[in-house]
Amino acid sequence: MSLASRAFRFGVDMLAVDSGASWQRRAQHVEELGFDVLLVPDHLGIPSPWPALATAAAATERLRVGPFVLNAAFTNPTLLARDVATVDQLSHGRVELGLGTGYVKEEFESAGIEFLPAGRRVDHLGDTVARTMSLLTDPDHTPRPVQERVPLLLGGNGDRVLRMAAEHADIVGFTAARTGRDGDLEPLSADDFAERVAFARAAAGDRAGTIEWNLLMQIVEVTDDATGVAAKNIEKWELSMSPQFLDLPSILIGTAADIADRLVELRETTGISYLTVLEPVLEQFAPVIELLRGVDARAEW
Repeated sequence: MSLASRAFRFGVDMLAVDSGASWQRRAQHVEELGFDVLLVPDHLGIPSPWPALATAAAATERLRVGPFVLNAAFTNPTLLARDVATVDQLSHGRVELGLGTGYVKEEFESAGIEFLPAGRRVDHLGDTVARTMSLLTDPDHTPRPVQERVPLLLGGNGDRVLRMAAEHADIVGFTAARTGRDGDLEPLSADDFAERVAFARAAAGDRAGTIEWNLLMQIVEVTDDATGVAAKNIEKWELSMSPQFLDLPSILIGTAADIADRLVELRETTGISYLTVLEPVLEQFAPVIELLRGVDARAEW
């Protein structure tokens, strides 16, 4: 049974800001390449999301913008609602709000914020989501966002976060990785990832068909030598999964046509139609976007 219910959408996670003019040009280039969403992660050591997103929105026309994803422990719901509504006004309604628990212990320590056990960080995420979305949809709260409902993305991998996302979010973001105690990430196998998708879709119940399903791709390389490139990555990252590496859900290595075919199959089997890549592969991924736009143009949605 095909789970494809939406046209493809493409986001890019931008990692650096240098000058205002350069950042604006890069945002415009993202739009020109065919991406739908410009995203900024929330980690210490890289730019603050909201100023960067507001500047990108001002330099573009259709590009949607959002954090991917905000660390809920680093923000206050009342202040967050103000930031979201302000940038939504400045962008004429193009904001998407991404939230997660935060997972890098060193960043909590640098910020002077207690790194709570995973369960308590999930509790805090739930409280942040409830309060923030309540304020954003309250007609008496100011400032008011342009959108009647700012799309909410919740990202994660554990049962509680995926269940929360399935029950409350507009977009469910899969990490395709499990998080260690101190914030180290271990990629999921294809089978383990399929189990996570099945879990989330089951938790969504009747909502599954209305949710947009997202996946962050960690490695993307367009090449005629997939095996050779895979071997270099396995050596570089000191991985012990040589036979399974090319099958990892967050890895896309192959020709543009091969990658496009794999993403069509991914949508058919999981419902995932919103793909996010990292900034360094912008140019490489653009031909894949073009191919998948062609697939959607031939389909009836």
